[in-house]
Amino acid sequence: MPNPQFTKPWHGIAREEIVWNPTVIDEACIGCGTCVTGCSRLVYRYDYERQKAVVVDPLNCMVGCTTCANTCPSHAIRFPDISTIFALEGRPEVHHAIEDDLNARHDQLSWHDVIPHPEKIVTLRVDAINYQGNDTIILTLSPRTCADSLSQFMPGQYLHILPPQRGWLARAYSIANAPRTDGSIELQIRRAKDGRMSRWLFEDLHIGDTLGARGPMGSFTLRSKANTPLIFIAGGTGFAPIKAMIEQQLSHQSQSSIKLFWGLHAYEDLYEGDLLEQWVKNNPNLQVTLAISHIDLPKELPEGIAVVNSNIVDVLEDADISFEGVDVYLAGSPAMVHAVIDLLTSRGVRLEHIHVDSFGQ
Repeated sequence: MPNPQFTKPWHGIAREEIVWNPTVIDEACIGCGTCVTGCSRLVYRYDYERQKAVVVDPLNCMVGCTTCANTCPSHAIRFPDISTIFALEGRPEVHHAIEDDLNARHDQLSWHDVIPHPEKIVTLRVDAINYQGNDTIILTLSPRTCADSLSQFMPGQYLHILPPQRGWLARAYSIANAPRTDGSIELQIRRAKDGRMSRWLFEDLHIGDTLGARGPMGSFTLRSKANTPLIFIAGGTGFAPIKAMIEQQLSHQSQSSIKLFWGLHAYEDLYEGDLLEQWVKNNPNLQVTLAISHIDLPKELPEGIAVVNSNIVDVLEDADISFEGVDVYLAGSPAMVHAVIDLLTSRGVRLEHIHVDSFGQ
C-alpha cells in the first residue's frame, strides 16, 4: 500500500491526480536490483523468482525525481515526459502553494548570509497601461529618479517586479525594448488565470503608481557574430525579449538575415501588429511569420506578414528555410521550447547555436 507520508499533496495538487511514476521495461531489465534498493520510498519490490524489479507503489514516487532511471545500467526504466511536470509548475495554485510554504517556513528555510550580486533595486513609475484585449497588458515604466534608471541593460534581460504583498514571490518579466535614453522600459504581461500578481496588475494598478523592481538580470542576450543569419522564435508573451533583440538589431542597421516566427493561440492574441508591419516595410532583410493555432482569422491580415493557421512547431517544420549557419533565439513556455529544440536539433542545429529563455505559463 502507498505510504501516506509520500502521497500527501504536491504543492496543493492531490498526488493521485499527477501522472508521474516509473515503468519497468521487462525485456530490458537485467535484474540488478539497483532501483529496488536505491529507492528510499519503496516504489519498487523485487521478484526473486524472476529476478526482476516490479513497480508496486507508484504513488510513493517523488514528483519530478528520476534517480532510478538515471542509475539503471540497462536503461530499463521509463517515466512520462517531463513536460507534464512543467505544465503543473505553470499552474497558479502550485505557485501560490510554494509562496505560502516559503512564507510559513521562513525561519527554517531562510539563508542569512549575504550573497553579493550586481542587481540593484529601483523604483519605477507607471506611465502607461495599454490593454491588449482581455489577457495582455503592456506597461510603460519610467525611473522615479535618475538613480532608478535602467538604461544599461542588455536586450533580452528581465526584471523581478517586487510584489505589493509581503510573502509573495517576485515575478520575472522580460524587458520588451532596447535601452532608451530616458531609461523607460516596457513589460508585456499576460494574465495568468487565478494568478495573484495578475489580478493586482490587471485590476488594481493605476497610472502614477510606483513599482519596486530588481535587475536587470539574465543571460538571454544577443551574442551572435556580425552578419550571422538570425532566427527568432517566440510563443505568446515570449515575444517581449525577442522584440527587444530585434529592435536592437534594426537600430544598428544590421545586414543580417532576420526571420521572426511568433506562435499565438488565436489571432485575437496578437498585439504590436502595427509595429510588425512597420518593421517589415522598412527592413527588407526581415521576414515575419505568425503561427496561429486556432482558425477564425480576420479577412484583413497584416501587410507583408505571413500568417499560417498552425502551431509554431509545425510551421517551422514546413517552412522552406535553411538552418545552416544560423543562430536561434527562442522564448516561450517550457513545453513549446522543448518541442522546438527537438525540431531544430533534428535539422542539424547544434545546441550551442540555440539560445533559450523559458518561462512558466
